[in-house]
Amino acid sequence: MPSFQEHIATLRLWAELPGLERIGDGAVLTFDDGPDPDATPAVLDALDAAGAQATFFMVGEQVGAHPELAAEVAERGHEIQLHCYEHVHHEQLADPRRDIARAFAAIELATGARPSLQRPPYGRFSASSFAACTQAGLEPVYWSAWGEDWEMLGPDRIADLVTRDLAPGVVILLHDSPRYGHRPSAKPTADAIPLIAAAAADRGLPLRSISASRG
Repeated sequence: MPSFQEHIATLRLWAELPGLERIGDGAVLTFDDGPDPDATPAVLDALDAAGAQATFFMVGEQVGAHPELAAEVAERGHEIQLHCYEHVHHEQLADPRRDIARAFAAIELATGARPSLQRPPYGRFSASSFAACTQAGLEPVYWSAWGEDWEMLGPDRIADLVTRDLAPGVVILLHDSPRYGHRPSAKPTADAIPLIAAAAADRGLPLRSISASRG
């Protein structure tokens, strides 16, 4: 989990470089870092079982490695958006415009989708990557709830962390790949989806993609 100081620094950065943190109503499930054979199929099955739509912020290098899986996400009715091509801190990114262009090309080739949103790795744009994002016609996106599921947490704990902030308009951050985190598998995230969906249903919150939530 980020330290308190890191959390405050991120919130200050979000104030300087603002992006979408909430939607109008309902709730949004979003998944970063995929597609990945480790857990994306299980996440898709869990979403189907829950009757939920989600938004997937894909990594270009992952799409290039698993184009059929990226296509399946789209074919199963979910929204495809852009995370990055290389999953690095944007302060370390030499050419943000090139990274966006490579990711966009990989995603469009594999899925046919043309992304309109970008969430940066670790939720932190740099000034130059934020400018590149907006100049590319992409809307910056952050979140308002998370499952801290880059750590080695079980599904119950992931769901508990999400549901404590479950309210109308929430944008939930989850991950369908363990590649850039600190756990051997992302399957606990898939196992948390039924728990999150049940809590959302109890609160009358349909789980939709970002674009569907906006009408």
